[in-house]
Amino acid sequence: MEKIVPKRMFFTRGVGYHRNKLQSFELALRDAGVEICNLVTISSIYPPQCKIIPKTEGLKNLVPGQITFVVMARQETNEPSRLVHAAVGLARPMNKQQYGYISEHHGYGQTSRQSGDFAEDLAATMLASTLGFELDPDKAWDERKQLYIAGKDRQFVSRSIAKAAHGHKDGLWTTVVALAVMLLV
Repeated sequence: MEKIVPKRMFFTRGVGYHRNKLQSFELALRDAGVEICNLVTISSIYPPQCKIIPKTEGLKNLVPGQITFVVMARQETNEPSRLVHAAVGLARPMNKQQYGYISEHHGYGQTSRQSGDFAEDLAATMLASTLGFELDPDKAWDERKQLYIAGKDRQFVSRSIAKAAHGHKDGLWTTVVALAVMLLV
């Protein structure tokens, strides 16, 4: 059997509101642009030599019914005004021959920025331990990130995508998703 290793990846996010929980999820996937696919959730390894492409380019490569591998964060609520969030973070080594990490983070009470920073920090912490150095957990992510992105000894690059939303005022289900979508070609 041939090894299945994604060649390209893109990030997307969405939110959906509906009286039914499942339809709220479907609308969040539609907002993210991936509702036509059969999504298979995978864990957290960013493949070596995988290229990150813009969402618009990635969406053009999807066809209805396609089996599509994703790292997905998802959260929902039907409580009015309750803040839900979902984020996916990425940390990849500067050496593109090495693998990186993708993390998912979801829950309640964080903004998109807070959720995205947390997911990015998770991915960076996993990658840092693989590369043989530790990120100081006593420092804020913004401070730690600056140490590793500045200068000639830059070890990795990182980023995240996140979505946060307040529960619908009328108690409709509110679902947020953040995804790293893997493409095999």
